Amino acid sequence: MRFTDGYWQLRPGVEVLRPRDIDSVEAGDETLTVYAPTAPITKRGDTLNRPLVTVTFDAPADDVIGVRIEHHQGRRDPGPHFAVNREPGVVKVVTPAAPGEGPAELTSGGLTARVSTDGEWRVDFVAGGEVLTTSSARSVGLASTPEGDFVHEQLGLSVGEHVYGLGERFGAFVKNGQSVDVWNEDGGTASEQAYKNVPFYLTDRGYGVFVAHPEKVSFEVGSEVVSRTQFSVPGQTLQYYVIHGPTPAEILRRYTALTGRPAVVPAWSYGLWLSTSFTTDYSESTVMSFVDGMAERDIPLSVFHFDCFWMRQFHWCDFVWDPATFPDPEGMLERLHDRGLKVCVWINPYIAQRSHLFREGAEKGYLVTTANGDVWQWDKWQAGMALVDFTNPDAAAWYQDKLRVLLDQGVDCFKTDFGERIPTDVVWHDGSDPQRMHNFYASLYNKTVFDLLEEERGTGEAVLFARSATAGTQAFPVHWGGDCESTFVSMAESLRGGLSLSLSGFGYWSHDIGGFEGTPDPAVFKRWTAFGLLSSHSRLHGSSSYRVPWAFDDEAVDVTRKFTRLKMRLMPYLGGAGAAAAGAGLPVMRPMVLEFPADRTAATVDTQYMLGSSLLVAPVFGESRAEYYLPEGEWTRLAEVAADGLAETVSGSRWVTEEHGFDTLPVLVRPGTVLPVGARDDRPDYAWAEGVTLRCTRLPEGFDEEILVPGGTGAPATFRVRYESGVVHVTSADAPGEWSVENDGKTVRATGPGEVAL
Repeated sequence: MRFTDGYWQLRPGVEVLRPRDIDSVEAGDETLTVYAPTAPITKRGDTLNRPLVTVTFDAPADDVIGVRIEHHQGRRDPGPHFAVNREPGVVKVVTPAAPGEGPAELTSGGLTARVSTDGEWRVDFVAGGEVLTTSSARSVGLASTPEGDFVHEQLGLSVGEHVYGLGERFGAFVKNGQSVDVWNEDGGTASEQAYKNVPFYLTDRGYGVFVAHPEKVSFEVGSEVVSRTQFSVPGQTLQYYVIHGPTPAEILRRYTALTGRPAVVPAWSYGLWLSTSFTTDYSESTVMSFVDGMAERDIPLSVFHFDCFWMRQFHWCDFVWDPATFPDPEGMLERLHDRGLKVCVWINPYIAQRSHLFREGAEKGYLVTTANGDVWQWDKWQAGMALVDFTNPDAAAWYQDKLRVLLDQGVDCFKTDFGERIPTDVVWHDGSDPQRMHNFYASLYNKTVFDLLEEERGTGEAVLFARSATAGTQAFPVHWGGDCESTFVSMAESLRGGLSLSLSGFGYWSHDIGGFEGTPDPAVFKRWTAFGLLSSHSRLHGSSSYRVPWAFDDEAVDVTRKFTRLKMRLMPYLGGAGAAAAGAGLPVMRPMVLEFPADRTAATVDTQYMLGSSLLVAPVFGESRAEYYLPEGEWTRLAEVAADGLAETVSGSRWVTEEHGFDTLPVLVRPGTVLPVGARDDRPDYAWAEGVTLRCTRLPEGFDEEILVPGGTGAPATFRVRYESGVVHVTSADAPGEWSVENDGKTVRATGPGEVAL
């Protein structure tokens, strides 16, 4: 939200109070509180009729400083609130003998908030002897507007500083110059709206900022004041956290420690998912024809997804299979399991009026109501839809019980669609503020379903395919990009959304291969297939047309087979990237700036990504021409997708242009990489360490690292890899069965614990 008309003037009807003086500074139990009048105080009379800004600093964790800006403190706070995991470390508070006799400071780890107590308002956030960002004289504001009261903060931007994050946003990857409202909307991927709004951003200056408000947070990123990032919230209080890095990866580690890390997902979820699509006609015979068609063409399939019309029309969501098309759901699910498949079904949090659950939910008080006690309803999607009130624990348990029936039938996971169009003219069971519940609902909804899956299937076996999210929802993976068009342009905007989400704390991300709206031409489908199968999770899904590859052409079948089988062989590597997501908050798909923060060109690249830490993937957004940026070093092409006629290695620190057929694309291995490659290409859930091959790629002299290969369905194994005088030495004390090492075109095989050299 903008409060000014240019730099000097305020918008008509807007008044802003700002801290202008420091009356006193108080040190508490690991806190620092500053009392700042809104005008200079030169005599006692100046304190009359004078508002006071109270700013409190604390440290919930090392290298994190919380800032709370308050006007009136007596306002009722019904919640909800984002959970903040507090693990305080060493906190140091320093206060001057009196205001004006030096700064007041609160230090957490390597980060210090330094408050000037003399002259104009100024707070410097300092790390490593450098000022990361500053709240200066015109930064803090208590604004009275025709729309209500707001509190804003503005943190300074340095020359060349780039801002990232704020959720899954499909516009420009770098957020400088943008106005962003953190407010969940069902707006597709082609607008400024977003399904997953997260009030967190990070910069390549060494810090991130989490605005801990689930209601609408308005960001002006170098837009209202081009030298600052402004964020504002309605009301009398603003709470935010400054998180020191110094690198983007360290910022994400600390942010996800604060708000929640993604859960470990099951190995089978990394495989190819195939959907019925949305409004297509389908029955068990259609489903089985798709499953059999994939098997006949040697395309490994891991999950089959039933979209909305597995239920009867006008009955969503009653969780009852349409008897006209699925007369024997238990038998069908058993037949799909016999083919080695997991099953996913579409759900949402709405209950249509025609559903028998509507009456049951209304009678029990489980549906959201209006102020006069009526059940809130609308006619979007299905007639008379009501909304489940997940703030009521009994309603959440009731909803889980309905899903538990599906799990007992044989369903393995759920696509938790919707959750964005949450009304604000309603009353919640626990008294929550409707404005705050609009975004927060996504977390309650997905947590309810994810908790059920963990309870019924066990930790590590729960997985969703979720669309809506906000801060903290990363704990309930996986999330997909929503409704995109079937074009190269939309393919690129989907990637930008995923990269933006990955810098917002989300570890896993997927998208509709081929696009959702419309039918892709064969070129779009084949290019999107390669991109989709080199993403953390991969799903073929559309709206009104099927996404089986033979619906396009024979080459589409070959491309789907090739990249599906490649992904299966990469599972030891991808499993390690997933472990980094769950253990450290690092996304599987990483923007270039995350891995190369010192590379000024990498800072703005948004048409490629790192898959894990070692594979650069550059999707091709056209018939044949690929353009990508390669950071410094001598990179090696991944042999399985290398195009004929191109050199095996490519020198970096430059842009590269190449021609690629539909079965190839630029995938390059970072120099100094030991890439674990699996022994199987027919499924993702196998014993990843058994038969693993360690590909050593341009290891530097003196290289000495431990490579952990996750277990998958078997035992993990650790390999110590050293490179000395042109020889690779590999030792393992726990290798299960056979394993191999490749280096410089040579291969040596071993069995069980031991050492090899080549």
